[in-house]
Amino acid sequence: MTLDTRHTISRRGVLKGGTFALAAATAGIEIFTPVKSRAAPAKVVIKYDWLMSNGQIGDVVAAKKGFFEEQGLEVEFAPGGPNSATVPPVVSGQAQFGQFSDSAQLLLARSSGVPIKIFACGFRMAPFAFYSLPKAPIRTVEDMVGKRIGIQPTARFVLDAILLKNGIDPADLTITNIGFDMTPLTTGQVDAVTGWITNTQALSVIGPDRIDLMMSDTGLPSYANVYFATDEALETESETLAKALTAIGKGWEWTHANPAEAVKLAVEAYPQLDLDVELETIPRVLSLSFDETTAAGGWGTFDPAAIEEQISVYDQIGQFSSGAPSLEDVYTMKILEMTAADRPKIG
Repeated sequence: MTLDTRHTISRRGVLKGGTFALAAATAGIEIFTPVKSRAAPAKVVIKYDWLMSNGQIGDVVAAKKGFFEEQGLEVEFAPGGPNSATVPPVVSGQAQFGQFSDSAQLLLARSSGVPIKIFACGFRMAPFAFYSLPKAPIRTVEDMVGKRIGIQPTARFVLDAILLKNGIDPADLTITNIGFDMTPLTTGQVDAVTGWITNTQALSVIGPDRIDLMMSDTGLPSYANVYFATDEALETESETLAKALTAIGKGWEWTHANPAEAVKLAVEAYPQLDLDVELETIPRVLSLSFDETTAAGGWGTFDPAAIEEQISVYDQIGQFSSGAPSLEDVYTMKILEMTAADRPKIG
């Protein structure tokens, strides 16, 4: 059995950070699993909102190891990038489902009337974090008071939500737009910068004394790498979605058991990834993917109460211009229930 992998890779490297996404920009990379049987497999296109990176290692492994094929599926990965829309291909049916880098993105889309729901979660917590140095340490949200916080423009509403959650007035700190550059922290222009903790290479400029304040420690819940589909697809294509999620779950199970080999498979499929950097990062990726909840409920599970809290906080800061979405409109447990016996229970 061979794996036909097609690459179209832009040479322009872009760091797409902010609240939810982090990647170097390329577009149009596709992976196809081979057809092993005579029966034509069902075609599944997965639309991602950024490049294939370490957050999708388990997905890539599922393709490389033939787990989609085992489910009778032919898979195509459609990566995103800075100029690639995530929602339209899913809503139009060009893609069977998609992945947002953060659950808040789906809440905003649903509030605007887009008929999509979360059906599984890749990362148990957002990798987004605040980074500081010992000379002005920020270990808690309260430590931000009186400090200079450098953020990307797209991260501002998350910072506002965190401050609201902790009863802190934004006027009590200095918030500066610095884009995606980490060097203002090392040069003393700001006391903290933000970004995804899985972006090992970008964070290396800060040095070994870096202090991390993870979003999960700020009191604001947030899931990352959430899989979503349209309301219609969840009703009419639930079997296909369940098969795809089963395959992806097997990919993450294999990655957990064989992390170094999984990284090598991902780099083989996407050569723009750096082998040494990804080998250094994979323990963190696995810690974001598995915890005590996945040990009980299986990889991909999530808590609707956490999503409900997100809706409430973002509504309080006026993030939903068309009104807050209802909880029942933003998620479904149907696909998780259909795959309960197949998803790996690993903590």
